[in-house]
Amino acid sequence: MILQSSLIQVMVASVRKSLKGISRDFGEVTELQVSRKGPGDFVTAADKRVEAALFEELTRVRPGYGFLGEEQGMIEGTDKSHTWIVDPIDGTTNFMHGIPHFACTVALERSGEIVAGVTYNPITNDLYWAEKGKGAYHNDRRLRVSSRKQLDETVIATGLPFIGKAGHTQALKELHQIMQRTAGIRRMGACSLDLAMVAAGQYDGYWERGLKPWDMAAGLLLVAEAGGKVTSIENDNSPMKTGELLATNLELYPQLLDKLKIG
Repeated sequence: MILQSSLIQVMVASVRKSLKGISRDFGEVTELQVSRKGPGDFVTAADKRVEAALFEELTRVRPGYGFLGEEQGMIEGTDKSHTWIVDPIDGTTNFMHGIPHFACTVALERSGEIVAGVTYNPITNDLYWAEKGKGAYHNDRRLRVSSRKQLDETVIATGLPFIGKAGHTQALKELHQIMQRTAGIRRMGACSLDLAMVAAGQYDGYWERGLKPWDMAAGLLLVAEAGGKVTSIENDNSPMKTGELLATNLELYPQLLDKLKIG
């Protein structure tokens, strides 16, 4: 049994508590109240309720921390060195369509660095968590990224822009560069779980553009703590700033980066 730190315990407990009732909502997905905040970008009553519950619970256990959420945006705290970064339901479109591939993801940023992250799929009960310098885990199992070295043996995940988002032409060029050199491409629709699966060695790599900090914060740490490499695609700035990323193992990283830059 892996012993979680008090910080991870607090994060996991907050996530689990905030997701109470989500299985019922998922089972009654056609009855959910739904609004549109953009073409193809749905927000549900469940989304808003989970984020509000996370804000309440995380503020209770760590008073003064800042809070950056997908729905509420940035809420400044009195403690300027700590910020929770939260996506209540990453993979909302999957959720809305009754596809059990979505997650609640929470990360803690300390003085500009992600130091802890939790990603949880409440339908499958898959819990991924990591803490800076202490490794990455799936439930109680230590994670390591894939050891594959040849692109033609790999399965690579990605995200594709939907209606109303920019980047369709570039995405198609990148797909052409990668798919003709790999064993398969997967587009599952939840960045947090894509990164978790890279950390677990199930995907050999993952790239995407047009992301937000709450999509990736916990996942960046998961991959790094599992021995992988995560950077922006175009420059040396943090993916948290650029909104684009490539995550893979050390051997595949230069090969994939080369093909994406050609794309």
